[in-house]
Amino acid sequence: MQIIKKVLNSSVVLVEDERGVERVLLGKGIGFGAKPGGVVDEGATDRVFVALDDADQRNLVELLAQIPGEFVELTREIVRDAVAAGLDLDAHIYLTLTDHLHFAVERHRRGLVVVNRLAWELRTVYPDEYAVGQRGVELLRTRMRVEVPDEEAANIAFHLANAANGRAGADTMHVVRLISAATTIVTNTTGIVFSDDLHSSRFLVHLQFFAERVFAGRMLDTDDGFLFESMGQRHPRALSTAERVRALVRAQHDIEVSDEEVAYLALHIARAVPG
Repeated sequence: MQIIKKVLNSSVVLVEDERGVERVLLGKGIGFGAKPGGVVDEGATDRVFVALDDADQRNLVELLAQIPGEFVELTREIVRDAVAAGLDLDAHIYLTLTDHLHFAVERHRRGLVVVNRLAWELRTVYPDEYAVGQRGVELLRTRMRVEVPDEEAANIAFHLANAANGRAGADTMHVVRLISAATTIVTNTTGIVFSDDLHSSRFLVHLQFFAERVFAGRMLDTDDGFLFESMGQRHPRALSTAERVRALVRAQHDIEVSDEEVAYLALHIARAVPG
């Protein structure tokens, strides 16, 4: 049995079960006419429960009390679209994305322009999330009657990717920033300019998996050093570039990248820029 503790808005209430466990309950119109102490109808469908695990999430819940319910419904539609596209998302996307959508609309109405400098990386590395984000932008424009910029799709994609990566132990912002920094190192060292072509996309996909393994603590480290030594002999320039990426990870994140990971990264650099 779920007892209502607090009505946050027309689509969100804070509930508590018989064991004293608190959750956020989302459902269209669930807050209308509801009062603390009321019992939630157990037979209702199309509702989502979100557990509260830490102080940050509780703070986010309090923010929902200041956000109109239609933003919750927007998030629910975007999440349904994402799930239909095959994405497996952590339930806290309902809190974080709702807060973001509200902020994005308010920011636009005030004339504040914030450029997402990682938009290209997000679009390339997370194409499924980005496609959902594009459809989310159209929903925002239609429902809220605000012409948010196209690149808002990248911001929505970021939240979706973060919710998906949260299950796998990787942080999307760390991953995307490492990808961006690594591509900058490769460009400055080799002269290759990344674009939307097949070779660039293939290289960025490798960088994505590389970064996710680094931050999830699942780096490749099984060979006897043969590949690393071979790359040093055959493609010294590519290996030297990969070593710069290793140094960056060590300096910024205090994580030591294995020789095997460096060797495979050099291999992909060499495929793009022989020498």
